[in-house]
Amino acid sequence: MTTDRFDYFVIFAEMRTGSNLLEATLSQVDGVTCHGEIFNPDHLGGPAVASVLGMSLAERIEAPGALLDRVRTADGLNGFRFFFDHEPRVLDEILADPRCAKIVLTRNPVDCYISLKIAYNTKRWQLTDVRDKIAWKPPFKPVEFQAYLAERQAFQLRLLNAFQVSGQTAFYLDYEDSLRADVINGLVRFLGLDGRVEKIADGLVRQNPEEMADKVRNYSEMEEALRQIDWADLSRTPNFEPRRGPGIPRIIASGGARLLYLPLPPFEDAALRQWMAGLGGGGLIDGFTQKTLRQWKRKNTGHRSFTVIRHPLPRAYDAFALLLEREGLADIRSSLRSNYRIPLPEDADLASLDAEATRAAFSAFLGFVKQNLAGQTGIRQDALWATQWGMVNGLAGFASPDLLCREDRLADDLAYLARVIGTKAPKFDAAPEQNTLPPLALIADAAIEDQVRDVYRRDYMSFGFGAWTAPGAKGGR
Repeated sequence: MTTDRFDYFVIFAEMRTGSNLLEATLSQVDGVTCHGEIFNPDHLGGPAVASVLGMSLAERIEAPGALLDRVRTADGLNGFRFFFDHEPRVLDEILADPRCAKIVLTRNPVDCYISLKIAYNTKRWQLTDVRDKIAWKPPFKPVEFQAYLAERQAFQLRLLNAFQVSGQTAFYLDYEDSLRADVINGLVRFLGLDGRVEKIADGLVRQNPEEMADKVRNYSEMEEALRQIDWADLSRTPNFEPRRGPGIPRIIASGGARLLYLPLPPFEDAALRQWMAGLGGGGLIDGFTQKTLRQWKRKNTGHRSFTVIRHPLPRAYDAFALLLEREGLADIRSSLRSNYRIPLPEDADLASLDAEATRAAFSAFLGFVKQNLAGQTGIRQDALWATQWGMVNGLAGFASPDLLCREDRLADDLAYLARVIGTKAPKFDAAPEQNTLPPLALIADAAIEDQVRDVYRRDYMSFGFGAWTAPGAKGGR
């Protein structure tokens, strides 16, 4: 039997969520067959199961998609349970298939974690007679629990995103819901079946019905640890930037050494390019495509790649300077003047900005960038003022750098790279490039830095930046 809606079903669950009970209850419906954890990496639903639908474990490991096909085409409505660590080669196909009914079974993660600890240590994974119960109180380990929680939350997010992207929906139920016959009959209707269950399967006994305080050794410590967990992920830094590409045409190779430079905008890096050209006296190679970059990498065994990250304050100031100077950004300058109240003079008068006017315009620009990177403006989120975090993630999509060099110690980092590739390094002249604006030291103060930190919070956090110090001044970042 098949339904008009689905060819097969999957129960996305985890250990100790009650998935055995849900399977047993569903199996009471005529035409429904539940095969258990057939994609478990260690067995076919149980150590004693030799084959499922005519396939052995070895055959499933060789061709997991073949077993999925057998589930799909078997008589009746067939299904299985799938956990976060099950066969990854079939997961995308399952998620993308609208003819596969998705059931998502969850349970309070603390209950799951404690139940799992008890089961591992007592070797009692199912209980059919309460007289066989083995009492054991596990300790709650905060670090272990947070790792447990992170893995399962990541899997749930992957499921949710897959449903959103494909326009599918799933039948969600919690452990307590699975104990109600009326909810299970709602699930039966969701599957497109005419049958119903009269009661929840009674062949299994709940193993640990005690209150949590009676199930763990260190309940007070557990309470304190759980208070520290950010369940709603309130501390996250929202990211509304578009995903950046790797920018392969920008990548530069040394013509005389096995070294790639992955530039991040704004590209104030003439001194660095000169240093790259001097490696081995071979000049520079640029204009890469994905194909030619792969060819270069294959040819240059032992190659290394790097990018340079800068303190967000001078980087934002350079981006502001380039915004004012580039002819191709005239439309954005006009929009900033008229629509975003950035106090910029007309293009013909930009060179006349003094320190006070520059500071006011730069501060207003930072306010615009904050709105822009949050997706709140009609102007494109230009790479010129994007976060370095977003740009580095874009690089990693194809050519992840071996080293993140720091601008304030670039000479040391470049010397290290030259040693790694076995090349004598030319002297690096770190003379800063000059723009037409007043020096940043005349502009920057605590208020400006606070603005930059607010805009580029992810960069400060990810790369460990502190307060900016003008070159040559005492102190450090």
